[in-house]
Amino acid sequence: MSQQEMAVLGWDSCDVILVTGDAYIDHPSFGMALVGRLLEAQGFRVGIIAQPDWRSVDPFRTLGRPNLYFGVTAGNMDSMVNRYTADRKIRSDDAYTPNGAPHKRPDHAATVYAQRCREAYKDVPVILGGIEASLRRIAHYDYWSDTMRRSVLADSKADILLFGNAERALVDLTHRLAAGENITAIRDLRGTAFMVPVGWKPSEAWTEVDSLAVAAAGTPVHFVAQPDQDRTARAEQRAHSVLRLPSFEQVEKNAVLDTHASRVFHLESNPGNARALVQAHGERDVWLNPPPIPLTTAEMDFIYDLPYARAPHPAYGDAKIPAWEMIRFSINIMRGCFGGCTFCSITEHEGRIIQNRSEASILREIEAVRDKTPGFTGVISDLGGPTANMYRLHCREPKIEAACRRLSCVFPDICENMGTDHGPLIHLYRAARAIPGVKKVLIGSGVRYDLAVRSPEYVKELVTHHVGGYLKIAPEHTEAGPLEHMMKPRMTAYDRFKQMFERYSKEAGKEQYLIPYFIAAHPGTTDEDMVNLALWLKRNHFRLDQVQTFLPTPLALATTMWHTELNPLKPVLGGRARKVAVVRGERARRLQKAFLRYHDPANWPLLREALQAMGRADLIGNGKQQLIPAFQPSGAGRSSSGFRPAGKTAMQRGKQFGKTRIK
Repeated sequence: MSQQEMAVLGWDSCDVILVTGDAYIDHPSFGMALVGRLLEAQGFRVGIIAQPDWRSVDPFRTLGRPNLYFGVTAGNMDSMVNRYTADRKIRSDDAYTPNGAPHKRPDHAATVYAQRCREAYKDVPVILGGIEASLRRIAHYDYWSDTMRRSVLADSKADILLFGNAERALVDLTHRLAAGENITAIRDLRGTAFMVPVGWKPSEAWTEVDSLAVAAAGTPVHFVAQPDQDRTARAEQRAHSVLRLPSFEQVEKNAVLDTHASRVFHLESNPGNARALVQAHGERDVWLNPPPIPLTTAEMDFIYDLPYARAPHPAYGDAKIPAWEMIRFSINIMRGCFGGCTFCSITEHEGRIIQNRSEASILREIEAVRDKTPGFTGVISDLGGPTANMYRLHCREPKIEAACRRLSCVFPDICENMGTDHGPLIHLYRAARAIPGVKKVLIGSGVRYDLAVRSPEYVKELVTHHVGGYLKIAPEHTEAGPLEHMMKPRMTAYDRFKQMFERYSKEAGKEQYLIPYFIAAHPGTTDEDMVNLALWLKRNHFRLDQVQTFLPTPLALATTMWHTELNPLKPVLGGRARKVAVVRGERARRLQKAFLRYHDPANWPLLREALQAMGRADLIGNGKQQLIPAFQPSGAGRSSSGFRPAGKTAMQRGKQFGKTRIK
């Protein structure tokens, strides 16, 4: 991180300099540390510039000129999500910064850092990576500016972008640059995106397919081969076809085309059958190669077994870094998620195919935590990942998996081809808690309960040994309309899991509780849906402390719904677009959030006015069946006269489009 450290190592220069918006914590849960150790293992000298002051070019020259390239990331989070709340208010702290200090990274950090790197050394290649770059690799809606934004490649002027699980592409790219290959000639790596002149193709063997023409004709958005072609020929033809999305200029002005582009993008996400995508930005194209092939278990083990210091860099002294404090005793056992929840971007970044570490590698890391991490008291805070219980779950048939184009393996029901055997995870739990010096292994990642109920033995193991009094799960809503637009299971699965949870807790002699998470103001949610959710919460004696309002993040399907008010889960061209009820405006969003905290006296005036306007004054009173009391405690809450429940942006749209359902 400094010239002094380079001198100690005997370096006169770095081969690669990584620039990140996070503090440097040498732990595999932090992308920059993982990438740094991986490149180091390949024999490269790696420098890290963490949270540089972007208002000057000088911090970007602190380690000198890199021999190969600058690698740039905004950090473990999109910088706009990191800096702003769902209400577009700036956050007062930053969990990835020493002592949680705010304002240590700019808006759209990947773009700003890349521009500064270019300014520092104009002839040095700039490579983008990380979640912000990954989720902004094509034209996308940006909630904070309420505009469509160009691909981050166009704004940052970077040479190439690595998206998704990029380790394999990164190693290959770095070795090729070290061998003298020009970065503008490297166009064949999966999981990479770059800008080229409009109409560019890797060779004459490539065929361009217009997604608009295919979809408008009613043909599925996958390549349709001639009947006399054999499978090998079809695969070869598909491998050399590129699908053209509507241009940035088109999606910026046309909601239907934006929704169509989002739909096509997500359908082309399976590494087994995805084609290259191309999207024009003015006189240049953004070209996206197919997604990376998932890492093997051996590759995952190699990455997580690298010699991490498992601590923040010594330069931070005694400063507390909240994100590090949260994960220091946790273990990441897998990547990816096949849930496909429309509000979540994990799938767009890590993919739907689960990538697993071996049990041996995981146990070695637990021992490393025990032996090397200061403050360890014998409690592992989590064995998980994007979900707690998708470890080693996969499609039963590789050929089916390679051909599949479903957006979710578990919606509307669990696919008959999806394996749900939790046996390897149960074995891992038992082996983990048998390690000497480990007193308790907790599960902090959210449990996918619709999968868990398929394995009562897993639920019993989890509840008996791995719940520290509370277990997080995420129904997100109770009503059919919001759940269908979220691609989440119905509440019947929750009810079955709750019964199992309570039964096994009682058998274990433990008093334990489920902590459900819910979202307000998600696309497809009407005010009536929130009333019903609030009544469910009251019947089940829930008084939620932490609630969330839907936050439209880049590239998520629900973000497209929120922006366009159309449903990308179904075809939209040719007049087939289906409307989605959307909640806009601070007051309307605040109302839906207030229903989640119906018990808070500060929300009662707002809820009373809303219920009266909705014709539900029967829910105001002191009866058990009523939601809020008629009286107002002195000093609690304030009147919000003139309230109209969500106007045409929520309640009325809900009535108008409430029958629109995803079949």
